[in-house]
Amino acid sequence: MTITQQELETRLWDAANALRGPVDPADFKTYVFPMLFWKWISDTWTYEHEEAVAEYGDDLDDEVEADFHRFEMPAGTLWSEVTTKVKNLGPEIARTFQQIEKVNPRSLAGVFGDASWGNQERIPESALLGLIKAFNQIRLDPSTVSHDLLGAGYEYLLKNFADESGKKAGEFFTPRAVVHLLVGILEPQPGEAVYDPACGSGGMLVATINQLRDSGVDHRTLRLYGQEINLTTSSIARMNLFLHEIEDFDIKRGDTLRAPAFKDTSGAVRRFDVVIANPPFSLANWGADRWAADPRAMCGVPPAKNGDLAFVQHMVSSMKSDTGRVGVVMPHGVLFRGGAEGRIRQCLIERDLLEAVVGLPPNLFYSTQIPACLLIFRDKKSVDRKNHVLFVDGSARFEKGKNQNRMSEDDVKTLLEAYRTGKDPDGEGGANVRLVPFNEIENHGFDLNIGRYIKVAAEETADLGTALVAYADARQHRIEAEQAMFERLDAAGIDLSMFGARGE
Repeated sequence: MTITQQELETRLWDAANALRGPVDPADFKTYVFPMLFWKWISDTWTYEHEEAVAEYGDDLDDEVEADFHRFEMPAGTLWSEVTTKVKNLGPEIARTFQQIEKVNPRSLAGVFGDASWGNQERIPESALLGLIKAFNQIRLDPSTVSHDLLGAGYEYLLKNFADESGKKAGEFFTPRAVVHLLVGILEPQPGEAVYDPACGSGGMLVATINQLRDSGVDHRTLRLYGQEINLTTSSIARMNLFLHEIEDFDIKRGDTLRAPAFKDTSGAVRRFDVVIANPPFSLANWGADRWAADPRAMCGVPPAKNGDLAFVQHMVSSMKSDTGRVGVVMPHGVLFRGGAEGRIRQCLIERDLLEAVVGLPPNLFYSTQIPACLLIFRDKKSVDRKNHVLFVDGSARFEKGKNQNRMSEDDVKTLLEAYRTGKDPDGEGGANVRLVPFNEIENHGFDLNIGRYIKVAAEETADLGTALVAYADARQHRIEAEQAMFERLDAAGIDLSMFGARGE
């Protein structure tokens, strides 16, 4: 008996709500996703076992049955065998996860994350029992839930967890409209390798597969690679790909800027056809001290307290010759900040690597209200775009939301058409799209602020974004100056209590 998407989503959210109260909503994903994944592989294993028995009957042996299973489930690790235990349920679940990972080392090592299942301060047994009870209402084998439906259910949970987590959601979730726009611009093709150096929950990688599926072409030859610094989030990404029936992927955990995980035989960073990411905005303490001699610093070392252009240079270094293209989400500050960032920006433009700047609406992201943009790089630009940069202003393409603004499917299609054609799809004389020659950018000191080159549709929004970025930079400089002053006063033996609060 199949289940509808609405029924699945309702039951999955009921499972999450079983944790409400004793567990912080920002931590729901830490517990719900491993349980969902375990329930899925358990139900699927049982379904596959029944198929094997139906086909072979008494002739079935372990070697034959192994061919029916995608994952191995040791005796005593099925959902039905563990969740009915009445003592030490949390520790039993933790041991079960370890056993499953151990017998599936190539595919499932570390996939369940590092949640403290036995710590009743983190997840009381009553909450765990409620979670199990809710999942017992859902059968997750192929006869009930297709991979498409299950993948959609997973995305539904990710979105809801992001809404519950507020700003913390920026660490693992990118609004799907932004993902679809970026994937649409980069157009992954069958047989290509796609890499996300800050892959979060894997949404961008999943979207590349879905785009090929939706286009009716063979997606099975697409190879996916990702790196993610957070253990829980990297585990969520792997589960996400498995649940979307994606086989050919490699997700590594680690710090991309300090220790890139994907390298070629010479030790250089590996190159891919498509490089796509929404890295953390303006990351401080990103490892600048190691970059002076790093080949990825092709255009210079970014400021130690702002890693935006470190991610950009890593991504540009990771794209293949000829076919390589890069799409990255960035704060507007990278378009106009000076100093080392200005020099890096100039270098990338002079090398004719930057193809397009696409301005996004404000307040789309969970982590910041500052408007963001997409930077598109290509190793080989089309003839008409050589020595030019395409500017697309999408600041007015949104629907107002309660907490975050939203881009509709129509908004995404409009911006995608503007990028592809270089023309205003609304037929307003190209007011929001313009192909700008190199010499004009040079005359502006390689400042890429969108308002310098095209008539901005939502000038107040754009101006507000620029002002917010400038304010954030000034505020940080002020805090640093105050801290330095207090340290000097303290060293001189001056009583600091007369100054009241010390910084922020």
